[in-house]
Amino acid sequence: MATDTNPQKINELLTRGVEKIYPDKKSLEDVLLSGKKIKLYCGFDPTAKSLHIGNAIQINKLAQFQKLGHEVIFLVGDFTGMIGDPTDKSSTRKKLTREDVLENSKQYKEQASIFLNFDGDNPAKVMHNSEWSDKVSFKDLIEITSNFTVQQMIQRDMFQERIKQEKPIHLHEFLYPVAQAYDSVAMDVDLELGGNDQMFNMMCGRDLMRSMKDKEKFVLTTKLLEDPSGAKMGKSVGNVIWLDDAPENIYGQVMAWPDGVISVAFEICTNIPVEEIEEIKKQLESDSVNPRDLKMKLAFEMTKLYTDEDKANQAQDKFVSVIQNKEAPEDIPELDLAGKTIVDALVESKLVNTKSDARRAIEQNGVKINSEVIKEFDVNVSSGDVVQKGKRFFVKVK
Repeated sequence: MATDTNPQKINELLTRGVEKIYPDKKSLEDVLLSGKKIKLYCGFDPTAKSLHIGNAIQINKLAQFQKLGHEVIFLVGDFTGMIGDPTDKSSTRKKLTREDVLENSKQYKEQASIFLNFDGDNPAKVMHNSEWSDKVSFKDLIEITSNFTVQQMIQRDMFQERIKQEKPIHLHEFLYPVAQAYDSVAMDVDLELGGNDQMFNMMCGRDLMRSMKDKEKFVLTTKLLEDPSGAKMGKSVGNVIWLDDAPENIYGQVMAWPDGVISVAFEICTNIPVEEIEEIKKQLESDSVNPRDLKMKLAFEMTKLYTDEDKANQAQDKFVSVIQNKEAPEDIPELDLAGKTIVDALVESKLVNTKSDARRAIEQNGVKINSEVIKEFDVNVSSGDVVQKGKRFFVKVK
């Protein structure tokens, strides 16, 4: 399959949702315009059983390269996932076993196929970095790590913060960017892409490629989905959207986002035309439209992209009836929870992930039983009770 060298498509590819390109945009643009087929990848550590919206942003960018005829690798980090990426972490990640990461990644390919084509003339490839990292000997590791310095690793912001707080920095955390860097060498790629928060790890790969293969690797970082304060939205702060979420949950969670993310979310989380996004930005700046209406469009476009149009329409109709018209949903799920505390009921019904999340929701007056706000953790639920978390999540006790 020949590559597409259309200048307009290449320019959009390298600007839409892109934060930075190393060494620079023009160098990569020249390669793409020349018709050369490049090999690129993005890695995904299986730290959870589903990919999330942040991953989807990267996969969608991979798909844009694939549509122009380039060789795309979807890398499952079944080796690096066991180490745990320290990026943005104020404490050491819990280490996972190989069984954990393989179990977590079971539906990754299916979810990635929302964007990537794994068949046809130019199929994306699924690879696992254990294929080469499991074979690295101690001698090999010494040779690889000799290309980096302790000063280079310890300069990372999160490590400096831990030093100030007298928190431990484990040696294996220094080795995470080294392991990720070696992925680029093992696959001999031309380009690695990832979120802007992954720049350090990806640049380590650029350094290692230059040292071990005398090859310049391009690095492309994408914009992050951040709230107006600049905080990254995702797993760590509890406002992540999982790709296996129900359509109405995807729609409802987008509607709960602050207005300040609308503009960038249209750019990086949808595939609507750039011209339409520019018009949306003008409307937001001029206050000529209610941000709620634009957010409803955003929620619809994202739900449609991650599921399909019929499900997006149903999710929108349900949101309008339940939230805007304040009607209780007709299809409330029923679960055998009678006699349990409200904390246990919230966890077992999966309205929250943990007991800590349940207690936090109760403290914030976000939990109701039969429309009454609950303020105590030890309240028991009874048969016939309707438990509500937030505005959108309901379960009936049987």
